[in-house]
Amino acid sequence: RTVERHLIKEAQLQDRCIKVLSLFFIDRVANYRSYSEDGKAVAGKFALAFEECYNELVKDDRFKKLLPWPVEQLHNGYFAQDKKGALKDTKGDTQADDDVYGLIMKDKERLLSADEPLRFIFSHSALREGWDNPNVFVICALKHSDNTVTRRQEVGRGLRLAVNQLGDRMD
Repeated sequence: RTVERHLIKEAQLQDRCIKVLSLFFIDRVANYRSYSEDGKAVAGKFALAFEECYNELVKDDRFKKLLPWPVEQLHNGYFAQDKKGALKDTKGDTQADDDVYGLIMKDKERLLSADEPLRFIFSHSALREGWDNPNVFVICALKHSDNTVTRRQEVGRGLRLAVNQLGDRMD
């Protein structure tokens, strides 16, 4: 449903030059990206499910020519890394989280560029308070949370007036 809602919104806003982002909050990094026995990164169950769903939906005439990039370029995860570069689960309050948070903030303009294929962002804890993106239109929680403050912060990553490719706020 998240991918379909994203594609519908992308089609609606395409002529207004507004890039659409969707944000997935997940329970474990390994559910999106894990490692093979030889240490190579491999897609986890969420990445595989996303690609399968996306590939099925873009067969629909409404979405066929919407995004010209291969599905692998449309999604990525922003996660903290250990010293060897392996992705890891964190609580959002470590130096590793601060490092990935800085990267996201530095690349925000590139992320909002229509030329950047990334549209679907998977996050464990890196996108905590302070990271807001005006073009997050769809948010999906693929995890359980009883913490109302955390849920509000996650929803707060979007819910802003979108910006177009010139950086102008759009209503």
